[in-house]
Amino acid sequence: MDVTETLQLGGRTLAIVHPPDPTALIDEDAFEHEEFLPYWAELWPSAVALARCLVALQLDGRRVVELGCGLAVPSIAASLGGAIVLATDWSPDALAYAERNARANGAELETLRVAWADPDELVARAPFDLVAAADVLYERRNVEQLLALLPPLGSEVLLADPGRPALAAFLEGAAASWEIAEETAEELPRGGVYRLVRRVG
Repeated sequence: MDVTETLQLGGRTLAIVHPPDPTALIDEDAFEHEEFLPYWAELWPSAVALARCLVALQLDGRRVVELGCGLAVPSIAASLGGAIVLATDWSPDALAYAERNARANGAELETLRVAWADPDELVARAPFDLVAAADVLYERRNVEQLLALLPPLGSEVLLADPGRPALAAFLEGAAASWEIAEETAEELPRGGVYRLVRRVG
């Protein structure tokens, strides 16, 4: 049976549904092929922190894409703020929960299955006004993929991270092409929400 957690966000109470035991979702074949783990199945503090940042922005009519959306809390926050949202993830199960959570909370969003190593379908929909991502740097291999993916998607990024080991390498790589500002978040005492704006020229 799924678990429902409630979340206070921008004067609203959101009900977010997720599986009770993410480890039970591990697919040995998928792990062997892609080293894929069901990170999406938990309500991470980074997603909450990013959602809180999004509800504070003027997003009405802006095109927002979330990378690694998981349960889609940031996507829902953006949609409720008037954004036109595309929620993406590698996992079809994650996208199913994203759609379910959006419907339950009165949000509208589109979903798209995306592998960062093969993002052509996503890039074809660019540019977006804002790229959002929460806790997507689980492993070192994610760094180069994300650095390559961001430029064709848009010129402004909000990235929430709890301070995972790969974060430093990502920020170092991004600093060559992006202006980076860090905002603290109470949910992320060892990390934060990072605003990246691509340099012109």
